[in-house]
Amino acid sequence: MVNLVEVQKPLLHGLMKMAGVKPYTLEIEPGTVMNFWVPLETLKTPIKGQNQEPPAKPSKPVVVLIHGFAAEGIVTWQFQVGALTKKYSVYVPDLLFFGGSITDKTDRSPDFQAECLATGLRKLGVERCTLVGFSYGGMVAFKMAERHPDLVQAVVASGSVVAMTDTINETMLKSMGFSSSSELLLPTSVKGMKALLSVAAHKKLWFPDRLHKDFLEVMFNNRKERGELLEALLIGNKDATVPHFPQIIHLLWGEYDRIFDMEIAQNMKEQLGENASFQVIKKAGHLVHLERPCVYNRYLNRFLASFHEDKTRENPQK
Repeated sequence: MVNLVEVQKPLLHGLMKMAGVKPYTLEIEPGTVMNFWVPLETLKTPIKGQNQEPPAKPSKPVVVLIHGFAAEGIVTWQFQVGALTKKYSVYVPDLLFFGGSITDKTDRSPDFQAECLATGLRKLGVERCTLVGFSYGGMVAFKMAERHPDLVQAVVASGSVVAMTDTINETMLKSMGFSSSSELLLPTSVKGMKALLSVAAHKKLWFPDRLHKDFLEVMFNNRKERGELLEALLIGNKDATVPHFPQIIHLLWGEYDRIFDMEIAQNMKEQLGENASFQVIKKAGHLVHLERPCVYNRYLNRFLASFHEDKTRENPQK
C-alpha cells in the first residue's frame, strides 16, 4: 500500500526549491554526515562528470531553522522557509538521526549535535547566523550559542528550555500523564501518535488513522538512537545552570503550550536576563509555528528586521 506521507515528500521538496532552498549532504567528519537545505544561490550547477563544488558563502543575513523531535527539518519548517528567503539566506539542517543525517559516534548529547551543526555551517561558509530553534532544536540552539558566540549572533526559541532538568522533565510528564519522554515523543502506535498531537496542539487536529500510521513509518526511524538522544538530554538539578549568553534571545511562545508552559517560559526569560525578550502567540500550543504560521512568521520577521536594523546602525560601514 502506498504511504501517503512518502508520496507527498516530492511535492514538499519541490515547493521548498521554489522557495529558494535545496538539499545538500555534508560530511562533518569521517563517520558523520548531515543533510542541510541550503540557499539555491550558494550552489553552482555541477558540470557533467564532475563533482559538485562546495557551496559559496551566503550573500544575505543567515537564519538557521532547527527542528524539534517529531519530524525532520523541512517538514517542521515548511511554512517558514518561503516567508524568510527573500531577505535572508535560510539553512535548514536535519539533526543527527533525523532525515538523512547519521553518525557512527556514540555521543548522543545536545552538545555533540551543536558541535556538528556548527562545524557544518562553517563548512557551508556561514560566519554569523541567527538560530531559530523549536523544542529539542531550541536546546541544541542554546548549546551552540553558548559554545560558539562568534558564530551565533541571536537565538529565537519556541517551546524549549535551556536544559532539560529532572524537575522540568518530571513536572512535564506528570501534567500530561506520560511515564517517560520516550512514551510521549517516540509513539509506536496510532493511539500514541494521536496522544502526542493532542498535547502538542492547542486545537484538536483530526487526521485519518491511515495518515497517522504513514507518518509513524516515515518520520520515526532510528528509534534506538533517538531514545538515546532523549536520555542524553536529561541533567540533574544540581548540575543545571543558565549560562550568560552575550546574544540577544527572543522567546516566541504558544499561549497554550502544554509541554513547556508559560510559567516555564517566564522563568526562563527572567533567568536569561536583560538580553531576553518574550512574545506570546495567542490561540496556539506547542506547535505554534504550524498552528498559526502567519502570526508566527510576522513576529519572527519583525524580530529579525529589528535585530538586523540595530546591527546596521551599530556598524554603519556594513
